[in-house]
Amino acid sequence: MGQIPIGQLASQLGVSEAEASEAVRAALPALVGGLHANAQDPAGAASLQQALGQHDGSLLQGGVDLDQVDTDDGAKIVHNIFGAHEDAVVNQLGGLGGLGGGLIAKLLPLLAPLVMSYLSKSFGGGRGADEPAASPSAGSSSTSGMGPGATPSDSGGGGLGDVLGGLLGGGGGGLGGIGDVLGGLLGGGKR
Repeated sequence: MGQIPIGQLASQLGVSEAEASEAVRAALPALVGGLHANAQDPAGAASLQQALGQHDGSLLQGGVDLDQVDTDDGAKIVHNIFGAHEDAVVNQLGGLGGLGGGLIAKLLPLLAPLVMSYLSKSFGGGRGADEPAASPSAGSSSTSGMGPGATPSDSGGGGLGDVLGGLLGGGGGGLGGIGDVLGGLLGGGKR
């Protein structure tokens, strides 16, 4: 959350910084929660692992510039995360604090590549399981999710599921509570 340039985001979305910040606080946990739900299924975990190999941490290097985010890729990521539930997730999140589904629909494709870049950098996406992961970017140690038992060398959805679960529940700067927000909508993920 701390790496997202709220001023630039607000300008791109045409809203105040307070509205942009509130929208990010709603959308970010939904993305991580959707990834976590997908990682619970072996096919979903394998697909996510492959997707992480296609993203790197470069979007986070030197500060995030939203002009560098590929929103077409972001839209594909969002669809892969939520599948047939995408509209329902957008509507549910849009109802929080009166944000509106239109704002959330614009925001998710901007955030999704950043989340993938963060996870790839934190988890070591694109490398073999026995290679060390890149260290999390500066200022993100409290949200890295790499707590006890969650190591990049865990195979399949276990290590990845632990990383995502840690982001959702472990003092991740407001990332907890996704289950309360979306109920059972995410279930076992898309896959």
